[in-house]
Amino acid sequence: MGIFERYLSVWVALCISGGIAFGLLVPDLFAWIAEAEYAQVNLIVAVLIWAMIFPMMTQVNLTSIKLATREPKGLILTLVVNWLIKPFTMFALGYFFFYMVFADFISPENQAQYLAGLILLGVAPCTAMVFVWSQLTRGDASYTLLQVSVNDVILIFAFAPIAGLLLGLTELTVPWATLTLSVLLYVVIPFIAAMLVRWWLLRKGPEALVKFQLRLKPTAVIGLCLTVLILFGLQAQSIVNSPFVMLLIAVPLVLQTYLIYGIALTGAWYLRLPSRIAAPACLIGTSNFFELAVAVAIGVFGITSGAALATVVGVLVEVPVMLSLVALSNRMAPWLNARSENN
Repeated sequence: MGIFERYLSVWVALCISGGIAFGLLVPDLFAWIAEAEYAQVNLIVAVLIWAMIFPMMTQVNLTSIKLATREPKGLILTLVVNWLIKPFTMFALGYFFFYMVFADFISPENQAQYLAGLILLGVAPCTAMVFVWSQLTRGDASYTLLQVSVNDVILIFAFAPIAGLLLGLTELTVPWATLTLSVLLYVVIPFIAAMLVRWWLLRKGPEALVKFQLRLKPTAVIGLCLTVLILFGLQAQSIVNSPFVMLLIAVPLVLQTYLIYGIALTGAWYLRLPSRIAAPACLIGTSNFFELAVAVAIGVFGITSGAALATVVGVLVEVPVMLSLVALSNRMAPWLNARSENN
């Protein structure tokens, strides 16, 4: 892990603190940022979102999908967890906590907004950081790429329908045009652009692609940090007025992460998957494509919305929680491998 990835929690925490401080000190600056919109898309944040997403998209290798026929069980596991279980458990936990457990502490409007943010996180399985988690658990790099690639292809087609379905259950008016536009702007277009860049670089040799990715890699974290700073700057007054709101949002997020990991690990144990495949499969589902979730929350509900705040809280809690699951995966590796060999 590079210094950017290793200390991501530190950078995010600093940006949150800085965003709140600047939001209180220079509110006019953030008001100007919020007004820099065209067709409900904030132009400044759009640039930062592309900075986050594009480096990750260049890692997708569509030709690796054919490898699924060799060891399909790991792929089946991650697809079932990511698309048939995770979005719905996230909705259930969010609804339970925001509408029942924390109902006395959250206004009805914010209940729906926070739940919407959790839904967007739940419908977006991890795309980039899972390569870091895979490396830390000695996962099979090629198979991890396969899992991520297939999930990304499904994401392009399934994200908007599933998110729209669950968002409709929150009693919010679903702006389908904006939701679809956000997916197009933040998934489809950068994906196509990344594939063209990847194809052009590979014509020069694999080394050219690797060198390009290494040079571009810091822009993802820089874009993420600046986005977090802006989001918390815009939310500064609300956070000061309700300082424990982030804790309330974090509770279902943390529980969801451990729940999904437990479900995926149980499936890996039942399927007798070796650790090199099981660990990445479990961690893809537990981790989130928070860059996309943040982008869509901003595009659909606005840069100052509670939904956007909820997705940013997801960024804050994800890294330390995922590192704990990496440690757990490494502890489980001998048992998973022994069970796989006795198949």
